[in-house]
Amino acid sequence: MFNRSSKINEFRTWGLLLTMAGMGTMVLGTAGVVFLGGAIGKFIAGIFLVIGMIVLLGSVAVYFWAGMMSTSATVIECPECSKPTKMIGMTDRCMFCNTILSYDPRYAPEDAAPSGTDAAEAAPPSKS
Repeated sequence: MFNRSSKINEFRTWGLLLTMAGMGTMVLGTAGVVFLGGAIGKFIAGIFLVIGMIVLLGSVAVYFWAGMMSTSATVIECPECSKPTKMIGMTDRCMFCNTILSYDPRYAPEDAAPSGTDAAEAAPPSKS
């Protein structure tokens, strides 16, 4: 599987993907004028430009949301790389080394179980 990153970085990644998709849609619409020409090309270009603009506005909303979450996130020091990282919620990942971070020992990874407790106690209960 792929390596996941922190929640803030994932929101920023979705914002970047929406930006690229919106700009690509606009370029694709402009190609309608080049290849089709005339009134039909302008109509297709207009439709694609409006769709691209809506996708870009979605990107702005995602970036704004990520920024607002970033301002209220708790800054902690990562135990692995010793760099300050922002944490959202009960569990998150380090923005630099992707180490799983948690406030609650139940959600901590098995290798980070507190000393003196069993790893089975530190893991979240299974849903069976």
